[in-house]
Amino acid sequence: MRVLFWGTPEFAIPSLRALLGEGHDVVGVVTQPDRPAGRGRRLRSSPVKELAMEEGIPVLTPDLPRGPDFLVALEGLEPEISTVVAYGHILSREVLELPKEGSVNVHASLLPELRGAAPINWAVARGYDRTGVTIMRMTEGMDEGPILLQRELPIASDDTATGLHLRLAEIGAEALLRALALLEVGKLEEREQDHERATYAPKVDRAAARIDWSRTAQEVADHIRGMDMVPGAWSTLEDEPVKLFTPRVVADTPGGLPGTVLHADSEGGLVIQAGQGGVVIQEVQPPGKRRMEAESWLRGGGPGPGDRFQ
Repeated sequence: MRVLFWGTPEFAIPSLRALLGEGHDVVGVVTQPDRPAGRGRRLRSSPVKELAMEEGIPVLTPDLPRGPDFLVALEGLEPEISTVVAYGHILSREVLELPKEGSVNVHASLLPELRGAAPINWAVARGYDRTGVTIMRMTEGMDEGPILLQRELPIASDDTATGLHLRLAEIGAEALLRALALLEVGKLEEREQDHERATYAPKVDRAAARIDWSRTAQEVADHIRGMDMVPGAWSTLEDEPVKLFTPRVVADTPGGLPGTVLHADSEGGLVIQAGQGGVVIQEVQPPGKRRMEAESWLRGGGPGPGDRFQ
C-alpha cells in the first residue's frame, strides 16, 4: 500500500521500519519540526525524521498539520492510507479522510482505557496489571475511533515505563502490519469503543511526577516506576530536588511521618517511610549529577535516618 507515515519519537521507529521491511510504499513522512535540545540547545531532528532521511523518504515538518498548502502537499503524495504513531498533534477531518482508506493509529493502551498522551506512564503509575496496543481508525475525537485490532501485554511488578515503552513499540509495529494485511484482503472488522468505560492518560509533566509520600508504599513504588522514563519521579530533600528510581516495597516499617528516611546505609539501603509501609530506593539522581546507585550516594554524603523527603 501507499502509506503516509506520521510519527515523531523513538516509539514510532519500529512501526516505520516494519512498514519498510514488509514492502509497503512509504510515500512520505510527517513529523514534528526540529527542536532545540541538549545543553547547547542546538536544533535536533526527530528520530522519525532521521530514519526517513536515511531511507530517502520525503519529509514534511509543519508547525501545525493544517492549511490549504499543507493539504495540497499531502494530495501530491497520493497516499492510500495514513498510519499515525505518536505524532503529537490532533488531526483535522480533512487530513484524516484524505487517503482513500482513511487513517489508522497505533495507541499504546487497551482502549477505551487510557486515552491521551501518556498511556504507558499512567498504566504503570496507576498500578495496572496489564496494558497493550490498540490499532484504531482515527476520528476527530481524541482516541475515540473504532477498534480494529488489539494486542495485550501483562505488566510485571518490577516493570517500568521505560521497559514497557520498548516492548509496546515492537508489539505496535507487529499489530500495525497485521491490521494493514487484513485491510488489504477485506477482513478487518471495526468495533466501536464503549465510551462509558473510557479513562484518560494526560501528558506527564514535572508537577505530575512529584512523589506524594502520604500514599501507600505500593502506590509510591508504582508512581516511581511509571515516571521512570521522563521526567523522572522526584522529591525534595533540604529544598533540593532528587530523582528516585527502581523502588521496592517494604511491608513492615516502624512508622513515622511520610517521607522520613528510616535507613540510609549499605546494609539496610535507602528506605523511606510512606503513608503505609516503606519504599526501598535503589537508584537516585541528585541535582546536577548522573543517575547512580543509592548506595554510592549514601557513601558520598546522602541523607541519614530522620531526614525527610517532602
